[in-house]
Amino acid sequence: MSGTSYDVIIIGSGPGGYVTAIRAAQLGFKTAIVEREHLGGICLNWGCIPTKALLRSAEILDHANHAKSYGLKLEGKMTADVKDVVARSRGVSARLNGGVAFLMKKNKIDVIWGEAKLTKPGEISVGKSTKPVVEPQNPVPKGVKGEGTYTAKHIIVATGARPRALPGIEPDGKLIWTYFEAMKPDVMPKSLVVMGSGAIGIEFASFYRSMGVEVTVVEVMPQVMPVEDAEISAFARKQLEKRGLKILTEAKVAKVEKGANSVTAHVETKDGKVEKIAADRLISAVGVQGNIEGLGLEALGVKTERGCIVIDGYGRTNVPGLYAIGDVAGPPMLAHKAEHEGVICIEKIAGVPGVHPMEKGRIPGCTYCNPQVASVGLTEAKAKELGRDIRVGRYSFAANGKAIALGEDQGLIKTIFDKKTGELIGAHMVGAEVTELIQGFVVAMNLETTEEELMHTIFPHPTLSEMMKESVLDAYGRVLNA
Repeated sequence: MSGTSYDVIIIGSGPGGYVTAIRAAQLGFKTAIVEREHLGGICLNWGCIPTKALLRSAEILDHANHAKSYGLKLEGKMTADVKDVVARSRGVSARLNGGVAFLMKKNKIDVIWGEAKLTKPGEISVGKSTKPVVEPQNPVPKGVKGEGTYTAKHIIVATGARPRALPGIEPDGKLIWTYFEAMKPDVMPKSLVVMGSGAIGIEFASFYRSMGVEVTVVEVMPQVMPVEDAEISAFARKQLEKRGLKILTEAKVAKVEKGANSVTAHVETKDGKVEKIAADRLISAVGVQGNIEGLGLEALGVKTERGCIVIDGYGRTNVPGLYAIGDVAGPPMLAHKAEHEGVICIEKIAGVPGVHPMEKGRIPGCTYCNPQVASVGLTEAKAKELGRDIRVGRYSFAANGKAIALGEDQGLIKTIFDKKTGELIGAHMVGAEVTELIQGFVVAMNLETTEEELMHTIFPHPTLSEMMKESVLDAYGRVLNA
């Protein structure tokens, strides 16, 4: 049994799974990870990473087609080769996929290839995968283990999530896409309807618009990117519409008629009117749901709620020795949340001193559309709803020297402070590179920094980061460069 018995087995090799496996190995646990499809999970192969590669191509294309504004001359209009754009994106994923395989080998983590099922506490059976490896550039790693029965004192479920489908508008892989199909189109559609304006929907809407596609976004909530601060959302919407996106809020796709090579979306507005929108393709981006099926959870009596496994602050389920992390354990469904949650879980198992539950209010969220959006903590509306007495600071990109020099002067940074204590309780940004800036405020919140400490922090000049300090100063009537 020595080859099939472990201290820790992790089911799923996405960001949460493989990071947890590495930390487990560092802590001295004999560790194995089970994967049915591709190392790195959805994030690395079909989500976070390849979409950023696509969006980078879109960004370069946008800059090239506005070269004149930078004093540069390009002959003719720059165009995109969809096959090459997709190939670059897939190549980025393949490179990182190989990197995960290297990390498993480096840390002496066994990879078990196949689909895992919980048979009893401390035991899993691994059968042949029903989801074959998607691409030849992501082959099954050499030397991995396969079908059989494996035991471990601690089993961690990290099976992630998949696209949610609405009844009657189920993706078919041809006319109605999920992010899988949207990631690698054979040909670029001329028109597109995007159903849902969360991070996935708005990123694809932004990408395809840069590629020259006529894009209509349909969102059931009153604002795009519904989880964001209303002021930031409104600013982003204005900029997206300037780029030519059509955005319909408080509207829903009631049904979809399919043609031979097109769709007609019946969009119902809040006043009951129906607008028919014809397009080549429709992207369904109405959220994701946890992969809890087929794991044997019911037989073990594992508690689930709203399609996710119920856990405590340390990843523990109601069954001793069984844990869950990441998307399968509930929102926010973000890769960085899964990674941190996994480290907390395994360090608690190991008895590492000082381990404490994750503070979900300090998890940043990023959307990589053009313009980018990033946030952490409470929105202004939520702070008021909670009865907080607040100060709000704002600073525009239009007043920042670096932003103007970059030709990126459309953006806003907003900070929210508790008026009594000076505690930073929220930060919200829209504009160029804000997904890189937001971490400064995350660190500040994690250290329980006050406005005074931020005001006395020296930000380098000329940088976009200076706007962060100016926003803080603005909240207290001390803004300098506006």
